[in-house]
Amino acid sequence: MPAPEEILQKLYMAGFELETFDRFPKAIGVQRGGYVALLVPSQDGLQILGNVGKRMGESLGPLVERSGRKVFVHKEEIVEATAEMIAELQQFREDLKRLLRESDVN
Repeated sequence: MPAPEEILQKLYMAGFELETFDRFPKAIGVQRGGYVALLVPSQDGLQILGNVGKRMGESLGPLVERSGRKVFVHKEEIVEATAEMIAELQQFREDLKRLLRESDVN
């Protein structure tokens, strides 16, 4: 199992930007294309903490359903989720999970 630093380097090389969030001092943020996930150390290297979502201010807004509509929500801010945005979020999530899985195997 590679060290978390090696996994983060692999993510960076794959086009993910790395950052920290004051609200989540034990997590590392990875973002790409306006979408973000928080990663924390685990027995297998790194794992996703909570939801993956759209970057909204200094945090992330998870995709939720409200009144039959798909939206990204962070506190009082609501962004209507288009089909394109949902597809981009899904691709972000799949790419991130694939890279984390590959790191577990190597």
